[in-house]
Amino acid sequence: MNVKQTKKVALVTGANKGIGFEISRQLAQQEITVVIGARDETRGAEAATRLGEEGLDVHHVRLDVTDASTLEPLPRFFEERFGRLDILVNNAGILLDEGTPLSALDIEVLRQTFETNFFGAFAVAKALLPLIRRSEAGRIVNVSSLLGSLADIGHPDSAYAGFVSFAYPASKVALNALTVLLAKELRGTNVKVNSADPGWVRTDMGTAAAP
Repeated sequence: MNVKQTKKVALVTGANKGIGFEISRQLAQQEITVVIGARDETRGAEAATRLGEEGLDVHHVRLDVTDASTLEPLPRFFEERFGRLDILVNNAGILLDEGTPLSALDIEVLRQTFETNFFGAFAVAKALLPLIRRSEAGRIVNVSSLLGSLADIGHPDSAYAGFVSFAYPASKVALNALTVLLAKELRGTNVKVNSADPGWVRTDMGTAAAP
C-alpha cells in the first residue's frame, strides 16, 4: 500500500476516449490522481500516457464493466496502489439501437445495453463502495442523459422528440433510479451520489453532428 498517497484518487470508467477522457483530464487538472478504466488495456495505457504528457497524474487499469473477472481485482488494485479511492465516475456507456423503434428492437440488444449502462455501473459502485465510504468526501457520479428523464422523453416538445431508441433511454432511466436510491441509502454519510447530463457532445457516440 502507498500510505504516502494524500491526493484524492478518482476512477473514471470507459475513459480512454470521448467524455470519459475529458472528465479524466479535468479531474487531473484539479490535482486529483486519476485512473482511466478501459476495456482495452492498450488503449487505456495510451490515453493515460497522453494525459501524462500534459503533466497530469493519470494511470490506467483494465476494466470491462460487464466482465466480473476485471471487477473482482479492483478494490485490491486501489488499496495496494493508492490506499484509497475518493471518486467514482460511472461513464462507460453504449448506444446500439438508435433509429430502431421499440416494436422492432431485438431483446438481446436491450440486454446488452443494460449490461453496460446499468448493471455495469451498479457492479462497479457496489464493488468500490467500501473504499469510497472511507473517504472524507466520497463521490459517485453516474453519467446519464436527459433521455433518462421520464418527463422529457414523453414530451412532444422535447429537444430529443425525434430521437428513436428504447434501450438507451430505458437504461438511463434505470441509472437515474440507481443514483436516487443509492443517494438515499447513503444519506447522512460522507458520500454523495449524483447523475450528470453532459448533453449531446461530439464523440464517437455523439457524432460530429452534435452542437
